[in-house]
Amino acid sequence: MAWTREQMAARAARELQDGYYVNLGIGIPTLVSNYIPAGVNVQLQSENGMLGMGPFPYEGDEDPDLINAGKQTITELPTTSFFSSADSFGMIRGGHIDLSILGAMQVAENGDLANWMIPGKMVKGMGGAMDLVAGVKKVIVTMEHVSKDGQSKLLKECTLPLTGKRVVDMVITELGVFAIDKHGPGGVSLVQLADGVTVDEVKAKTKAALTVSPSLKVA
Repeated sequence: MAWTREQMAARAARELQDGYYVNLGIGIPTLVSNYIPAGVNVQLQSENGMLGMGPFPYEGDEDPDLINAGKQTITELPTTSFFSSADSFGMIRGGHIDLSILGAMQVAENGDLANWMIPGKMVKGMGGAMDLVAGVKKVIVTMEHVSKDGQSKLLKECTLPLTGKRVVDMVITELGVFAIDKHGPGGVSLVQLADGVTVDEVKAKTKAALTVSPSLKVA
Protein backbone atom coordinates (compact mmCIF):
# COMPACT_ATOMS: atom_id res chain seq x y z
CA MET A 1 0.00 0.00 0.00
CA ALA A 2 1.22 3.53 -0.75
CA TRP A 3 -0.12 7.08 -0.60
CA THR A 4 -2.83 8.20 -2.99
CA ARG A 5 -2.53 11.44 -4.93
CA GLU A 6 -4.70 13.11 -2.29
CA GLN A 7 -2.50 11.84 0.53
CA MET A 8 0.60 13.09 -1.29
CA ALA A 9 -1.02 16.52 -1.62
CA ALA A 10 -2.00 16.50 2.05
CA ARG A 11 1.58 15.64 3.02
CA ALA A 12 2.91 18.46 0.85
CA ALA A 13 0.46 20.86 2.52
CA ARG A 14 2.16 20.13 5.85
CA GLU A 15 5.22 21.97 4.51
CA LEU A 16 3.24 25.23 4.28
CA GLN A 17 4.02 27.86 6.89
CA ASP A 18 1.91 30.75 8.07
CA GLY A 19 2.42 33.82 5.91
CA TYR A 20 3.84 31.96 2.91
CA TYR A 21 3.20 33.03 -0.67
CA VAL A 22 2.86 29.76 -2.60
CA ASN A 23 2.64 28.74 -6.26
CA LEU A 24 1.08 25.37 -7.12
CA GLY A 25 1.92 23.57 -10.35
CA ILE A 26 -0.34 21.43 -12.53
CA GLY A 27 -1.38 17.94 -11.44
CA ILE A 28 -1.00 16.69 -7.87
CA PRO A 29 0.18 20.12 -6.60
CA THR A 30 -3.20 21.70 -7.40
CA LEU A 31 -4.79 19.39 -4.81
CA VAL A 32 -2.71 21.00 -2.05
CA SER A 33 -5.19 23.89 -1.87
CA ASN A 34 -7.75 21.48 -0.39
CA TYR A 35 -5.47 20.45 2.50
CA ILE A 36 -4.09 23.69 3.93
CA PRO A 37 -3.78 23.07 7.70
CA ALA A 38 -6.15 24.88 10.02
CA GLY A 39 -4.62 28.06 11.41
CA VAL A 40 -2.09 28.37 8.58
CA ASN A 41 -2.68 31.45 6.46
CA VAL A 42 -1.07 31.27 3.03
CA GLN A 43 -1.61 33.14 -0.21
CA LEU A 44 -1.78 30.94 -3.32
CA GLN A 45 -0.44 32.63 -6.44
CA SER A 46 -1.13 31.69 -10.06
CA GLU A 47 1.00 32.68 -13.06
CA ASN A 48 -2.05 33.86 -14.99
CA GLY A 49 -2.54 36.75 -12.56
CA MET A 50 -4.32 35.74 -9.37
CA LEU A 51 -3.26 35.97 -5.74
CA GLY A 52 -5.39 34.37 -3.05
CA MET A 53 -6.93 31.24 -4.57
CA GLY A 54 -9.45 29.20 -2.66
CA PRO A 55 -10.14 25.45 -2.92
CA PHE A 56 -11.67 23.80 -5.95
CA PRO A 57 -15.40 24.56 -6.38
CA TYR A 58 -18.13 22.01 -5.75
CA GLU A 59 -19.82 20.61 -8.84
CA GLY A 60 -22.31 23.15 -10.10
CA ASP A 61 -20.56 26.10 -8.46
CA GLU A 62 -17.86 26.51 -11.11
CA ASP A 63 -17.19 29.97 -12.57
CA PRO A 64 -15.54 29.65 -16.02
CA ASP A 65 -13.88 33.05 -15.56
CA LEU A 66 -11.99 31.83 -12.47
CA ILE A 67 -9.21 29.48 -13.55
CA ASN A 68 -5.68 28.70 -12.48
CA ALA A 69 -2.63 28.42 -14.73
CA GLY A 70 -3.65 24.84 -15.60
CA LYS A 71 -7.09 26.07 -16.78
CA GLN A 72 -8.87 24.37 -13.88
CA THR A 73 -11.81 26.19 -12.32
CA ILE A 74 -11.04 27.52 -8.85
CA THR A 75 -12.66 29.75 -6.23
CA GLU A 76 -11.82 33.21 -4.99
CA LEU A 77 -11.56 34.51 -1.43
CA PRO A 78 -12.46 37.88 0.12
CA THR A 79 -8.74 38.74 -0.07
CA THR A 80 -8.23 37.65 -3.69
CA SER A 81 -6.61 40.11 -6.09
CA PHE A 82 -6.27 39.99 -9.88
CA PHE A 83 -3.53 41.44 -12.08
CA SER A 84 -1.71 40.87 -15.35
CA SER A 85 0.48 37.84 -15.98
CA ALA A 86 3.40 40.27 -16.37
CA ASP A 87 2.92 41.41 -12.77
CA SER A 88 2.54 37.79 -11.72
CA PHE A 89 5.90 36.87 -13.22
CA GLY A 90 7.36 40.00 -11.68
CA MET A 91 6.46 38.53 -8.28
CA ILE A 92 8.10 35.23 -9.21
CA ARG A 93 11.27 36.65 -10.75
CA GLY A 94 11.60 39.20 -7.96
CA GLY A 95 11.88 36.46 -5.34
CA HIS A 96 8.56 37.19 -3.64
CA ILE A 97 7.24 33.60 -3.71
CA ASP A 98 8.31 31.51 -0.71
CA LEU A 99 7.44 28.06 -1.99
CA SER A 100 6.56 26.34 -5.25
CA ILE A 101 5.08 22.84 -5.36
CA LEU A 102 5.51 21.29 -8.80
CA GLY A 103 5.10 18.03 -10.65
CA ALA A 104 8.03 16.38 -12.43
CA MET A 105 9.03 13.73 -14.92
CA GLN A 106 12.50 13.34 -13.41
CA VAL A 107 14.48 14.62 -10.42
CA ALA A 108 18.23 14.04 -10.00
CA GLU A 109 20.03 13.46 -6.72
CA ASN A 110 21.65 16.91 -6.95
CA GLY A 111 18.30 18.68 -7.28
CA ASP A 112 18.17 18.97 -11.08
CA LEU A 113 14.58 19.05 -12.34
CA ALA A 114 13.05 17.93 -15.65
CA ASN A 115 9.34 18.67 -15.92
CA TRP A 116 8.55 20.58 -19.08
CA MET A 117 9.01 18.34 -22.13
CA ILE A 118 9.78 14.91 -23.54
CA PRO A 119 11.72 15.13 -26.84
CA GLY A 120 9.59 14.09 -29.78
CA LYS A 121 6.30 14.69 -28.02
CA MET A 122 4.13 17.75 -28.54
CA VAL A 123 4.26 20.37 -25.81
CA LYS A 124 2.03 23.40 -25.33
CA GLY A 125 4.95 25.47 -24.08
CA MET A 126 7.35 25.60 -21.17
CA GLY A 127 4.90 27.55 -19.00
CA GLY A 128 6.27 29.24 -15.91
CA ALA A 129 8.28 26.36 -14.45
CA MET A 130 11.71 27.73 -15.38
CA ASP A 131 10.92 31.10 -13.82
CA LEU A 132 9.48 29.44 -10.73
CA VAL A 133 12.43 27.21 -9.96
CA ALA A 134 14.85 30.08 -10.53
CA GLY A 135 12.93 32.68 -8.53
CA VAL A 136 11.29 31.02 -5.54
CA LYS A 137 12.92 30.32 -2.20
CA LYS A 138 12.01 26.61 -1.91
CA VAL A 139 10.87 23.96 -4.40
CA ILE A 140 8.96 20.79 -3.52
CA VAL A 141 8.16 18.16 -6.15
CA THR A 142 5.18 15.82 -5.93
CA MET A 143 5.27 12.96 -8.43
CA GLU A 144 4.82 9.22 -8.92
CA HIS A 145 8.01 7.42 -7.95
CA VAL A 146 8.26 5.46 -11.20
CA SER A 147 7.13 6.13 -14.77
CA LYS A 148 4.36 4.24 -16.55
CA ASP A 149 6.94 1.81 -17.92
CA GLY A 150 8.33 1.14 -14.44
CA GLN A 151 11.46 3.29 -14.63
CA SER A 152 12.58 5.25 -11.59
CA LYS A 153 12.00 9.01 -11.76
CA LEU A 154 14.43 9.71 -8.89
CA LEU A 155 17.76 9.42 -10.68
CA LYS A 156 21.49 10.01 -10.45
CA GLU A 157 21.16 12.30 -13.50
CA CYS A 158 18.16 13.50 -15.49
CA THR A 159 17.98 12.27 -19.08
CA LEU A 160 15.24 14.70 -20.16
CA PRO A 161 15.74 18.42 -20.91
CA LEU A 162 16.25 20.30 -17.65
CA THR A 163 13.89 22.89 -16.23
CA GLY A 164 16.50 23.98 -13.69
CA LYS A 165 19.77 22.88 -12.10
CA ARG A 166 20.08 22.20 -8.35
CA VAL A 167 16.64 23.62 -7.60
CA VAL A 168 14.65 20.86 -5.83
CA ASP A 169 14.67 20.78 -2.02
CA MET A 170 12.18 17.96 -1.35
CA VAL A 171 10.39 15.21 -3.27
CA ILE A 172 7.13 13.61 -2.17
CA THR A 173 6.02 10.43 -3.94
CA GLU A 174 3.54 7.68 -3.17
CA LEU A 175 6.40 5.88 -1.36
CA GLY A 176 7.48 8.65 1.01
CA VAL A 177 9.27 11.95 1.55
CA PHE A 178 12.81 12.63 0.35
CA ALA A 179 15.20 15.49 1.14
CA ILE A 180 17.55 16.49 -1.69
CA ASP A 181 21.12 17.66 -1.17
CA LYS A 182 21.19 20.41 -3.79
CA HIS A 183 23.97 22.47 -2.22
CA GLY A 184 26.48 19.70 -1.52
CA PRO A 185 27.78 16.67 -3.42
CA GLY A 186 24.23 15.43 -4.02
CA GLY A 187 22.18 12.60 -2.63
CA VAL A 188 18.68 11.72 -1.57
CA SER A 189 17.68 11.13 2.06
CA LEU A 190 14.54 9.16 2.89
CA VAL A 191 12.90 11.06 5.77
CA GLN A 192 9.43 9.49 5.86
CA LEU A 193 7.86 6.29 4.59
CA ALA A 194 4.31 6.11 3.27
CA ASP A 195 1.81 3.69 4.78
CA GLY A 196 2.78 0.06 4.28
CA VAL A 197 5.95 0.88 2.31
CA THR A 198 9.31 -0.63 3.24
CA VAL A 199 12.80 0.80 2.90
CA ASP A 200 13.72 -2.10 0.62
CA GLU A 201 10.87 -1.21 -1.75
CA VAL A 202 12.07 2.39 -1.91
CA LYS A 203 15.64 1.32 -2.60
CA ALA A 204 14.51 -1.01 -5.38
CA LYS A 205 12.63 1.80 -7.14
CA THR A 206 15.24 4.55 -6.70
CA LYS A 207 18.23 5.07 -9.00
CA ALA A 208 19.63 8.07 -7.09
CA ALA A 209 22.14 7.63 -4.30
CA LEU A 210 19.85 6.98 -1.33
CA THR A 211 20.44 7.21 2.40
CA VAL A 212 17.97 6.67 5.22
CA SER A 213 17.59 9.51 7.69
CA PRO A 214 18.36 8.57 11.31
CA SER A 215 15.08 10.26 12.23
CA LEU A 216 13.05 8.31 9.64
CA LYS A 217 9.33 8.57 10.34
CA VAL A 218 6.92 5.79 9.47
CA ALA A 219 3.52 7.27 8.52
